[in-house]
Amino acid sequence: MITAARQVSYSYLDREFADPSAILADIAALAATGDFTLGYPVREFEERVRAFTGLPHAVGMASGTDALTLALMAVGVGHGDEVITATNSFVASAGAIRMAGATPVLVDVADDYLIDPQAVERAVTQRTKAIIPVHLTGSLADMPAVMDVARRHGLYVVEDAAQAMGATLHGDHAGSWGDVACISLHPLKMLNVWGDGGICLTQFAELDQRLRLLRNHGLETRDDAVLFGANGRLSSLQAVVANRVIRGLPQAVATRRAHAAYLDGALADLREHVRTPVVRPGSKPSYATYIVRAERRDELKAYLIAHGVDAKIHYPKPIHLQTVGRDLGYRTGDMPEAERQADEILTLPLNEYLDTSDLDYMAAQVRAFYQGDK
Repeated sequence: MITAARQVSYSYLDREFADPSAILADIAALAATGDFTLGYPVREFEERVRAFTGLPHAVGMASGTDALTLALMAVGVGHGDEVITATNSFVASAGAIRMAGATPVLVDVADDYLIDPQAVERAVTQRTKAIIPVHLTGSLADMPAVMDVARRHGLYVVEDAAQAMGATLHGDHAGSWGDVACISLHPLKMLNVWGDGGICLTQFAELDQRLRLLRNHGLETRDDAVLFGANGRLSSLQAVVANRVIRGLPQAVATRRAHAAYLDGALADLREHVRTPVVRPGSKPSYATYIVRAERRDELKAYLIAHGVDAKIHYPKPIHLQTVGRDLGYRTGDMPEAERQADEILTLPLNEYLDTSDLDYMAAQVRAFYQGDK
């Protein structure tokens, strides 16, 4: 059995929250007020998000999935509609469509892991109501091209920005492009809390108002619901955590970008075996994940884990090849690029709690794996 000389973990939560005293003090202050439902921490957090993104409206939600589902409902998606999204995402991207009452239409992706606008164009039918481009890995999709398709066909655009808090394209955050963008506050997302949470970002006051109604049972007052909604409220307790974490977000994003550039360089001489992330012009990813395409991926993953590098796969099976996708009528071969990627992609640990010695160690282990063949 190999005993690794070093451990490079994918999760960093033990380091991020090693000293929770400030958060616990804030929770104690909240407890003294009893302001638990859409309380002052939620309002403070929404204001902080507006300041960070420059967008005029931010609505706290119970989870990233709730954010997507309620955003679709807010733009009028429902029974009989189709919504186009990328097959290589986490299943929630398609699940939210189904929960809103519509049919998910899955399409292939480009070589940068992001939705292929040409595939979107081909998938549009008379029933299409919206597009969900997924900003996978913390890189914004080709939004100018997606928006061009949407405008020509009169479609709504709901950005799945679960992984993309802090990412920009041509200087603009998610939510600056489509009708609504949906952020996840899952513990391993860029802006994270101690459970679940989400945010909807929009430029439009009418959608902001509708989202606020939908997340709170459609209640305009305590005793009058003006539409049927859900319990999709961001917890005040989670907002307390988020208000602390968001203060360090600019530095976290900057560090991840620097680490990604460092790894790109450290792996450059292995390009015959490993392809580092493709970044389109004008894109500044947040690097929620750092995903390479690797020759003999499964063998490399096992080798790295044996040598202390906590490599993962995001995601090993595209939605169209999962049971839910097959139930929609999809089969192997329908999305050739996503299927190729699923056999090659590998997530290397990358976060703001690593240092260059960790990155050097990872690169050295990748190099040792391939050079061992010679």
